[in-house]
Amino acid sequence: MRSIAAAWVFAFLLPQAPPGASVAPAQLKTAIDSLGKFDDAVRTSASATVRRAPAAQAVPALLAAASEHPDGYVRFRALVLLSGFNDPRARDVMVAALDEPNDRLRAVGYAYFEHNPEPGMAERLLAALNKEESEFVRPALTRALAAYGSDPRVQTAMNGLVMKGQDLFRSAVIEALGDYKAVYALQPITAVAKLDGPLQEDAILALGKIGDKRSLPTLAGLQQSAPKNLQPEIAAAICLLGTNCDLHQRYILESVTFGVKNIGYQELLRSSAKALGALAQEGHADAAGALIDFGVPARDPARSPIALAFGTVALRNPSLVLKVLQSRTDLEQSALLLRDAFDMLEEDFEEERFFATVRRTYWQSSAGSAERRVAEALIKTLEF
Repeated sequence: MRSIAAAWVFAFLLPQAPPGASVAPAQLKTAIDSLGKFDDAVRTSASATVRRAPAAQAVPALLAAASEHPDGYVRFRALVLLSGFNDPRARDVMVAALDEPNDRLRAVGYAYFEHNPEPGMAERLLAALNKEESEFVRPALTRALAAYGSDPRVQTAMNGLVMKGQDLFRSAVIEALGDYKAVYALQPITAVAKLDGPLQEDAILALGKIGDKRSLPTLAGLQQSAPKNLQPEIAAAICLLGTNCDLHQRYILESVTFGVKNIGYQELLRSSAKALGALAQEGHADAAGALIDFGVPARDPARSPIALAFGTVALRNPSLVLKVLQSRTDLEQSALLLRDAFDMLEEDFEEERFFATVRRTYWQSSAGSAERRVAEALIKTLEF
């Protein structure tokens, strides 16, 4: 549980120290050493201390900790925090992390090169496919590969991964291909979408995100044959293809309303919230606002799937979430919904990218502006 007093947190957790400020070297060292402490409040405070330190102090300390600290979890957290400073020196440490026996470090390295693609990296990522089996790491590896989809060798490999392997890994592959709009993978994803099973909903949403209208007949057929719990995601996919979007989004909203009011329909609610999240991720601001409208007053078990959908949108499309929050009159409660999501999600690297976006927004916006108001609320509530 988070237990730091909110007022102290905001004063202490300004996104980055102003020019001329500094952190005592001993304080910074203690904070980095505390990144691996068992107590969540201690780790949160330690991360905040590192984030507020000037880059000239924090980056060298994090580079050293990520490479040399005796505590493997501290190395992992240092590498994650380092990614938020956007310093070019991080690149070499991330390359080294790809060969680490510590699977957390490898996952961060792959995530870094997903968002920072560079020539020649596709070959190295493809080679890693033959040996990477960690359930914590392989999803990050395949997401990274999806970012290099212009490479024909990557296309061949990713198409193959859609159709074989453990469902956990295939799910991550299909989601990544949808996020990166991999038209080249349309055929195998369509085949999965037609098969009953745990991967069907991933494939349906991926078809919508890819955005190729050749998927319409498949989705229209599924509207007639698929079970009720999949109908919201089918509606979202058809909407993303640009067909009868108002009608399909209205159906999704009605499904969420029904799922919130009727506890026995948790699967339908999860599917409906995920459908809204897919629309929001692809730029539908009204869908993101609807997730907040449903999530703020909700209590578990209804709140969790809505929060997870909203949190996923924040990680995949942070600029949209920040824009939507500017118009909210319930900003504190909206931020609490996001905090609930981040407490459930285990995507440290992506969360750090979101935090970095909020920090940039804070310093680039003027005092009293809507952008600054949102950033302040998030810094206070999320305690970063």
